[in-house]
Amino acid sequence: MSRIGKKPISIPSGVEIKLQDGKVIVKGPKGELSREVRPEINVEIKDKEVIVSIKTENKQSNAFWGLTRALIANMVEGVTNGYEKKLIIKGLGYKASMAGDKLVLLVGFSHPVELEPMEGVKVEVKGNTITVSGINKELVGLRAAQIRKVKKPEPYKGKGIRYSDEVVKRKAGKRVAATEA
Repeated sequence: MSRIGKKPISIPSGVEIKLQDGKVIVKGPKGELSREVRPEINVEIKDKEVIVSIKTENKQSNAFWGLTRALIANMVEGVTNGYEKKLIIKGLGYKASMAGDKLVLLVGFSHPVELEPMEGVKVEVKGNTITVSGINKELVGLRAAQIRKVKKPEPYKGKGIRYSDEVVKRKAGKRVAATEA
């Protein structure tokens, strides 16, 4: 039994959920999301709640039960409030800017790194902070990870691109040994 899968998802006002041809479609004030549902999972809408259950019980369907419930809950949260991730750039001469709809990163390479826009994800730059926002949690996390991957924070000086809540463990560098004469 899945503890997460058993919980019903309450539908807030302004959100509409439909089931069509094995798909869950969620419409809300911020937009619309849809997702395929696996055949061993059953999704029902009753009294302003979405109830996810399994058709056949085995180890794999139990895992998909909790996953499907979490994905639908994330869709409902996304169309009502949206998702946002913040990244911070640290390092001398490191900066980010927007050139049209492209993100341009200057992070110590011989050339600027340009990232093409991703559909459904909005990127904003303010100072040394990059904000990635959108209604799809997966795409927001993916774009934030792609930006961070350009220059991960290094452990000696802490330079690079990191999440705003990420803690980088710092290492001690080489110590100069005192010379004795």
